[in-house]
Formats: sequence, structure tokens, C-alpha cells
Amino acid sequence: MRFFLSFLLLIGLFCRFPTAAQAPTAKGRVVVTYLDSKLLRGNPGGESPRRRVSVYLPAGYEANPARRYPVLYYLHGFTWSDSLLFHADGLGELLDQAIADGQIRPLIVVAPNEQTLYQGSFYTNSATNGPWADFTARELVSFIDKNYRTLARPASRGLAGHSMGGNGTLRLAMLYPGNYAAAYALSPGFVAPHPEWMAARPGQAVASRAKSRAELRQNFDAVRLVACARAFSPVPGRGAFGADLPQSFGPDSLAHRDAVLAQWAAASPLALLPGHLASLRRLRGLAFDWGEQDQFRHIPPSCRTFSTELAAYRIPHSAEGYEGNHGNGIMGRTGRMYQKLLPFFNQHLQFE
Repeated sequence: MRFFLSFLLLIGLFCRFPTAAQAPTAKGRVVVTYLDSKLLRGNPGGESPRRRVSVYLPAGYEANPARRYPVLYYLHGFTWSDSLLFHADGLGELLDQAIADGQIRPLIVVAPNEQTLYQGSFYTNSATNGPWADFTARELVSFIDKNYRTLARPASRGLAGHSMGGNGTLRLAMLYPGNYAAAYALSPGFVAPHPEWMAARPGQAVASRAKSRAELRQNFDAVRLVACARAFSPVPGRGAFGADLPQSFGPDSLAHRDAVLAQWAAASPLALLPGHLASLRRLRGLAFDWGEQDQFRHIPPSCRTFSTELAAYRIPHSAEGYEGNHGNGIMGRTGRMYQKLLPFFNQHLQFE
């Protein structure tokens, strides 16, 4: 009897502790490269045409030289960068885990650095900053297809981004028809005109008075106003920043410039939508989501408005609010990237 009990105990121990250690998650590799952009060269705003690009290559990329992969282009947010995506957000490790868990098949992920002198390009063509939209959708794609083993076809190319990058995702999906198979925007900023985004009252006076970048004094709202002006209302050589600001500082007060605000509104994805319906209908998938407690208060209502307009035009899409703020629900195994975005592209991209 004692032998029988000991035997049962031994069986229990083997059940609790596997005899062989579990295989570690296969790790991909992040390659940092540089693209000397012909398109951005000589821009009046002084932005560097030499752009860093971080490229995630899945495990097995080097060992299987005949295999080609779809590509997901991921656009970072305002004040962020490609480097921070991988070193602060842990994007590489998350991709390793998602591939190991079957959330998505192996793919290449490309993150260009589009941080500018004023923290972000907004992924738009600008007479001051340079043609960042063309750089992202054309020059970067050509560079990646030439230097890595991609499935160099629109059906195997996805576009995604967070915040400013989410805005860029929606805009580029409309402006470059047939370039991408699917698009997913996380917490996209400035989807529709909104007072919080376009007024930025705490930074108005600072931006309007400043004569140099140093005088913005690390004021986030002032820097963002200048960045938006350089992107959406550029005038090379105008004032200190090569752009028209939405407010001008007079002798004793700030004056609103309605024409500038109209330019900003016209650049929003909501304003672009009616003229680019055919582009969105060509997509295999379109999705965006947002945290209902986003610190940027314009994002939830703007996203809901955009979804309503898409539905009115009968554009298939997924739009979803969730419990979270601007960034706390994005990364990690419980975040939107792992749970929603990667499975979305696993479904909508063509793999080899």
C-alpha cells in the first residue's frame, strides 16, 4: 500500500513539473538602417533627409533565404520614434510572442523615424517640412522591397499606427489607393475638426510670440501647434517657423485666423473622406479603436463621428471604443496590438 501511494505521488509530481523544459520563444531581430531620402532632400524647413528605419525580421528570416514575407508598416505617434517603439514599448518582444502564440504568422514590421524638429511630421506633404506622405507611402516602400525579402505586392502590405500615426494611417490609406491591403489606426488623433485639437489654448500665446524653437520652452501645446502649422498650413519662409499659425498675437490680444483653421480642418481624415471613398473600398480591411478615457478629449467623439460617416457611405469597417486612455491599452499581451491589431492583419494580408 505504501508503495502504491508513493507511486501516485511520483505521478503527481511528474504531472506538475514537465520532464522537459518548455522551448523558449523564438526571437526575431530588429535591424536599424538608414534611408537617405531624395524626396526630403533640400526641404525649406531644415528637416534631415537621412531617416532612421527600424525593421523587425521574424525568427527564421536568415535561415530560410528563399522565403518572403508580408510587411506591416507601423507609424509612431507625436514625440515618439521608431527606437522608442522597440526599446520602450517592447514591440519586438511582443511580435515574437504573438507569432509564437499564433496571433499572426511571421511577417516583417517596418517603423520609420518621422520625428522632426517639432516632434512629428504628421505623415503629410508640406511645402515647409517636405513630402512626408510621399516618403512614407512611396520611397520607404520601394526601399524596403529592394533591401528585404518582402512579398512586394499591395495584397501583402499593411499600414497601422498610433495617435499621430493613426491619423497618418487613415490619411495615407485614402491618398494612396491600392498601396495597402488593410489599415488599422490606434487612438488616431485629429480625425475630425475639434476645439481641443485646433485651439490648444494653453500654448497659443507661447507659439504666437515665439521667434525661435528654443522659445517654445518645452510647452507641449505650443510645440504641437507649430508642428501642425508646418504640416497643414505651411508657408516657406513665413515667420520663425515657415507656417501660418491659427492665432496671431496683437498688441493686447490673440486673434483667430479662420482661414488657417479651415486649412487644418480640410486636412483631417473626415474632410478627406468624401473625395476618397473608392480608395477605402479597395481595402480588404479597415479598423480603428480608441480608449474612452483618452486624455486627448477630441479623440473619442472624433472617431465616433468618422465611423458614422463611413457607415453613411457604406464603407465596411470596424470601430470600437474600450476602457483605457491614450496609451495604457496598446502594448502587452492584453493590449490592442496583441489582441486585435495583429490578428486583424493575420486575417487580411496575403502570406506566402
